[in-house]
Amino acid sequence: MAPLGYLCDQAEYMYALFGELYRRFFVHLHTISSRAEGILGLCCLFESLLQTKLPAVCQHLKTLGVEPLTFAFPWMMTAFAGHLSTEEVLLLWDRIIGFNSLEVLPVFAVSIFQFRASNLLQAVNHVDVEAIVEDLRCLKVLLLLQQTLF
Repeated sequence: MAPLGYLCDQAEYMYALFGELYRRFFVHLHTISSRAEGILGLCCLFESLLQTKLPAVCQHLKTLGVEPLTFAFPWMMTAFAGHLSTEEVLLLWDRIIGFNSLEVLPVFAVSIFQFRASNLLQAVNHVDVEAIVEDLRCLKVLLLLQQTLF
């Protein structure tokens, strides 16, 4: 909810806006269901896209015993709040609203792995991988999404 504090100057508007976002989108991130927009469906989409776009990275991480979803799951479950800068979180949430879909989240998570692919291929253990993907504050949502989608 904190990123919405930059959009609303009154608490009641911020709570109303968050309530609407939660009812339309974020509730699916915290509910176990078989629906495609649920967190399980988004995790499957993430793994499928990652394997399709970055097979070498997937294979390398597998040999290291690292599951990419270990990192992507908390990102997606929080819709990247607390992981990206506030401005970038709002840009990402704007895409969720614009596309009327949470599928933007796994696509963006894959774009992070794609952006850091060369570093990930040089990692030799779980600690290296964690260091490579832990700080997302410098990332630019629109640039990475464009690179992944086009």
